[in-house]
Amino acid sequence: MESDCFICEKYQDDSKIVGAKIFENDLFYIGHIHIESDEHYLGHIMLDLKRHAPTLADLTIDEAKEYGRLSVLLSKALKESEGAEHIYALVSGNSVPHFHLHLIARYPGTPDEFWGPMEVRKAPNARKGSEREVEHLCQRVKSYMELNAYE
Repeated sequence: MESDCFICEKYQDDSKIVGAKIFENDLFYIGHIHIESDEHYLGHIMLDLKRHAPTLADLTIDEAKEYGRLSVLLSKALKESEGAEHIYALVSGNSVPHFHLHLIARYPGTPDEFWGPMEVRKAPNARKGSEREVEHLCQRVKSYMELNAYE
């Protein structure tokens, strides 16, 4: 654990975890991103490595295998349970040097000028909702993952 790392800190103190949990095991935590607002973009999922490792190159082989399996399963869940037509996958590490993946759904009918992981939430057809709607989305994604975990 790194003392100034936001992601490390949130796993040391469960009260710092915000948003709805979808999945957790000894390697990864998956949850819907929480933005302090009345409306949340529905379908912005974070896949966090629990161990402090700054980049993809720092993962162990076992972590990399589980990362691959979970990222594919989550992407399929967003397409199947939420009707997303495309999933953006983004690993930046610029502001938080702890490996984590953003998976962001793009829904049918999104105008081309709003394509992209940061633009999609500004689209006129952006799916936004309350905390309750986020929780329902997370439950649907979780159910999909449980049913399809070993395909």
